[in-house]
Amino acid sequence: MSVSSPEHIGPGPVLGVEQVTLGYGERAISRDLDLQIRPGSFTVILGPNACGKSTLLRALARVLTPTAGRIVLDGKDLHRLRARDVARRLGLLPQTALAPDGITVVDLVSRGRFPHRSLVRRWTDEDDAAVERALHATGTADLADRLVDELSGGQRQRVWVAMLLAQETPLMLLDEPTTFLDIAHQYELLELLRGLHEQGRTLVVVLHDLNQASRYATDLVVMHEGEVVTTGAPQEVVTPELLRDVFSLDCLVVPDPAAGTPMVVPTLRGAATTSPEEVCTQ
Repeated sequence: MSVSSPEHIGPGPVLGVEQVTLGYGERAISRDLDLQIRPGSFTVILGPNACGKSTLLRALARVLTPTAGRIVLDGKDLHRLRARDVARRLGLLPQTALAPDGITVVDLVSRGRFPHRSLVRRWTDEDDAAVERALHATGTADLADRLVDELSGGQRQRVWVAMLLAQETPLMLLDEPTTFLDIAHQYELLELLRGLHEQGRTLVVVLHDLNQASRYATDLVVMHEGEVVTTGAPQEVVTPELLRDVFSLDCLVVPDPAAGTPMVVPTLRGAATTSPEEVCTQ
């Protein structure tokens, strides 16, 4: 999958979390969170299951309202902005997305243009061009007339990404976008996201794969039990000590032979381990 765009997008909006408490009903998931998403970054949120990653992403997307504190977008309270204005600046691909029954791929992708339309602005050639770019970028152009219900899980996921691309926002939030993809399509999608980042978009992505996160992210946010444990570049964050404390994983961290980024090599507890130098020469 390749990326085409009419122009460089430019740095994304400044997105921040200020003393935020998040939860569902009476159950708090996170308390007193503080976080700044660096404009122009490819930020990946990592952490074990049920640590609050998706909850944080939903709050950043204005799907979940904090019970305390606030989410800010360009210095303004996210929840005080008009929904259409927010949708022109940030787009969300949720973990589980459901398409209406009987909708075709091109019609679903076209829904990404909703924030750009109004009662006085009808469908235009610019909208057609945005949808076409999104379909080609995700390799779904040949599926345009197919029903979404007929597609495989991997195909559907690429179509949802196409809808997000058609929205053409400078800030994109994606919750575990590789979940339903085989390994080849996972890396194709991550390369697509890298291309979007290089065009100037700010990306915030929840991933589970430590090595994929280390290879593609410029910034990591590591969460554990509802708290942000640490943030920073992969080379600074991914250490055996942190992975043992957060993931209960005994491992080596060595340079990825293809990318030079940190690569996690799990080890057996109590077993003899190979040194990083030996791993790199094998």
